Amino acid sequence: MLLAGAPQPTRVGPVPPTPPRDLDDALAALRVGARAWTEVAVRERVQLLQELIRTFLRVTDRWAEACIEAEGLDPVHGMAEEALVGPYFVVRNLRLLRIALQDVAAHGRPRIPGAVRTLPSGQVAARVFPFDVWDRIFYAGVTADVWMEPGVTAASLASTQATAYHQTERPGGVALVLGAGNVSSIGPMDALYKLFAEDRVVLYKTHPLNAWLGPLLEEGLAPLVRRGFLRIVHGGAEVGDYLCTHPAVDEIHVTGSDRTYEAIVYGTGVEGRRRKDRDEPRLTKPFSAELGNVSPVIVVPGPAGAWTAAEIAYQAENLATMLVNNAGFNCNATRMIIQHAASPERQPLLAALRDVLRTIPPRRAWYTGAAERYDAFLAAHPQAERFGERVGDQLPWALIPGVDPQDPGDITFTTEAFCSLCAETALDAPSVPAFLKRAVQLANETLWGTLNATLIVHPAALRDPEIRDAVEQAIADLRYGTVSVNHWAAIGYGLVITPWGAFPGHTRRDIQSGTGFVHNTLLFSRPQKTVVRAPFLVRPKPVWFATHRTAHRITPKLVGFEAAPSFAKLPGIFAHALRG
Repeated sequence: MLLAGAPQPTRVGPVPPTPPRDLDDALAALRVGARAWTEVAVRERVQLLQELIRTFLRVTDRWAEACIEAEGLDPVHGMAEEALVGPYFVVRNLRLLRIALQDVAAHGRPRIPGAVRTLPSGQVAARVFPFDVWDRIFYAGVTADVWMEPGVTAASLASTQATAYHQTERPGGVALVLGAGNVSSIGPMDALYKLFAEDRVVLYKTHPLNAWLGPLLEEGLAPLVRRGFLRIVHGGAEVGDYLCTHPAVDEIHVTGSDRTYEAIVYGTGVEGRRRKDRDEPRLTKPFSAELGNVSPVIVVPGPAGAWTAAEIAYQAENLATMLVNNAGFNCNATRMIIQHAASPERQPLLAALRDVLRTIPPRRAWYTGAAERYDAFLAAHPQAERFGERVGDQLPWALIPGVDPQDPGDITFTTEAFCSLCAETALDAPSVPAFLKRAVQLANETLWGTLNATLIVHPAALRDPEIRDAVEQAIADLRYGTVSVNHWAAIGYGLVITPWGAFPGHTRRDIQSGTGFVHNTLLFSRPQKTVVRAPFLVRPKPVWFATHRTAHRITPKLVGFEAAPSFAKLPGIFAHALRG
């Protein structure tokens, strides 16, 4: 169990759609709540966030256990994954929002914990992580900077924070949040962002794949529901379409696929395709979206002999974790490993990755369409290597090595697998800087999406000034919303303080990874990308590693810690972490 006391287990099963009359009633109530929400003082919102932490803690046990049942996870070790990506992130989000709004009440803006500097390009970067002493303890050596859009200066940066709280007129409004079906924390955190960052009340439609979490969401976020600032409804595409076109809905946020986005904006079938071709949307409401990625991992070659066997094994675990977490149903999962064709680490790293994948049991492919996508990739690449047996609804892990980088139309470049499969490609280049330039070009111009990218760089490589400069240029040139060095770029989602979303600039006709940011608890209005940097090898092993032996004991403690951080809680956490 995570914390004390789940009164009743949550029933996992189909949830009937909310009737149209009840949808109308919910929206009518929210129209009233929208005006009331804008009149809730900042200090009262701080108190409300503290109350939300308490109420959400009461459902964390049942929340994780319901996800484990639905996804067919090991009920013991599965707790680590579901407690982390579900309750932990939501509780951390609530705590960081509370601190941010305390700062807004006292100083008008959230405090930026680190330095603000101007980059050689003229862009401004703000150090947002580590945020506090707890981050320094749990993420030793990890930093995160938010790079702002061109035009923001060090002098004007503060004016881009908490803008919703400084408008002369605060019109409020009703935001429709179409919940994601893959990760249970996504929808609640999207709703919190609309409420506390953008000043909107929320109609939250659950995804049919996890609609059974609805009662827990209502219980955990009861203070918002009780006061008329949040309503939760259920249903599939028909209910979603009814709500999107409803006159009481002012704006929409969706986490899903680009096909879902296009169906909402342009419609479906032949007419929808024609509308897209003409760029004649049937829906012109403000729209934010997070829509996935063919996530690249660029492995920078090190000097000959620089990588030790232990480091190769560690990075293989890192890569495997990026794939197998949540059975591969993550928009930030490893999809394309990009290596130098002549790198001395290339084949040893692939061999070590295979070894790790052999040790991880296949998972139930519970997300809609997974088997069909998996089969499509294997049909295009029958040489794909599989690890484990395909039994029932379980899909083996799969690796497609050596994809031809000269074939930009290859399915592994153009299509997000969204299942238990990833690929690798190798680039010829006369030097490491030339390789990095080619790798960035492939990532930017060939791979679909702009959500997140990861670079893996040995410290020995960075001792060469030419390579160090090339790595910095690659970080600057990668057009991704999150760029992470040595940690999986999904950390940009998990830190919560950092903005999470696509690189800005997509049009509705070519939406790719979406538009807008969420999380972003320092309330920046003009972020461009997040850059995370971490040590090449982290000890103790990160708790999210698939090979972590005690994660199921640590993550429940982390949930309670985020709710009320204390030095007294650290020994119990680190006692398990050191055995990971």
